[in-house]
Amino acid sequence: MARPVKRQYNSVRRREQAGETRLRIIRSAHDLFVGQGYGRTTIAQIARAAGVAVETVYATFGSKPKLLHEVWDVTVGGGDDDLPVHERAEVLAVRAEADLARRLRRLAVFNTAVSRRTAPLMVALRGAAASDGAAAAMLTEIDRQRLEAMSLHAREAAATGQLAVTEAECRDVLWSTTDGALWHRLVSSRNWADSRYAAFLGNLWVAALVNGTQGG
Repeated sequence: MARPVKRQYNSVRRREQAGETRLRIIRSAHDLFVGQGYGRTTIAQIARAAGVAVETVYATFGSKPKLLHEVWDVTVGGGDDDLPVHERAEVLAVRAEADLARRLRRLAVFNTAVSRRTAPLMVALRGAAASDGAAAAMLTEIDRQRLEAMSLHAREAAATGQLAVTEAECRDVLWSTTDGALWHRLVSSRNWADSRYAAFLGNLWVAALVNGTQGG
């Protein structure tokens, strides 16, 4: 009777160890991509930083571009969770806010936290994109995903009846101000606090998008 329990325990532990190894590789890759650039980083360097064999990295992710994709997903989500960002509890809470001005300000706070995590990696990818096809492809995919997310927010904003602009214009304004570039310029380059940046972004969106003066 004890043997099946032991095998089950061993199987669970192996899965846990595999998950820990996967996340360690992702974090090591992220630090190297940001620190020295995506193009200059090799799988061997990632393996050494993660304390695993090169073969383990390839067996887990298949290739450096696929690893980059995983690094991005974990970075934008803030954890090793497959749940889409727009379905996470904090985003669902934003989307449930009935007053559009308050919703946009809450979305600005969320986007500021995401930008803090993702902007350094975006800078590294932009630096590599001119000479590395995988980095350029990743930037294109990131823009596509973000456009899809902002389309959802714009569609739901339009449904409130509180938009001062068209749904398409709302989508484009949100999309153009959430790629991390503005955060990087004001927070990293001009030393703004995240709280100041989030308030600025929220006020910008409310002034540009909301019909009348609503919310606080």
